[in-house]
Amino acid sequence: MNLQGIVAVSGKPGLWRALAQNKTGYILEGLDTQKTKMVANLSTAKLAALNEITLFGLEEDIKLLDVFERMKNASAVPDAKADGTKLRSFFREVAPDHDEEKVYASDMKKVISWFLLLKDLPLFSEADPGAPAVEEAVAVVAEEPIAPEPAKPIVAEKAPVKPKAKKPAAKKA
Repeated sequence: MNLQGIVAVSGKPGLWRALAQNKTGYILEGLDTQKTKMVANLSTAKLAALNEITLFGLEEDIKLLDVFERMKNASAVPDAKADGTKLRSFFREVAPDHDEEKVYASDMKKVISWFLLLKDLPLFSEADPGAPAVEEAVAVVAEEPIAPEPAKPIVAEKAPVKPKAKKPAAKKA
């Protein structure tokens, strides 16, 4: 799942893709069907990258990417407008170790609405460019045996000596 450049903006609904950066902030494009564009001023708007968002957990925080992966494999994702008990039971299934006192129904609605928005986009099924695929790493190791390189002797080289610059003679008055 490749969520590089996808951000949530405080005070704005939906998700946004960061297109470019200028002096005052970021130029963003909406991921909805309208493809609206806006400039998010860094002094007033807070941006949160989706690949860095976590949910409160009992032991440690849960990455949003892990929750999305479990939601992708879930049997039925409820609607974001469902009542809190349905959302809570669904979250017990996809994030069983989330802290039920700190993760509110509004947080669960936001995560589900983000998932429903992202699941149809092609970037949702792409591999994360930051993490190398396990199959590719195994294939490279299987193809090329790594032979140790012969040791090369270390030769110390002296840097060439530069002549000192001469100062011009002082003028007498």
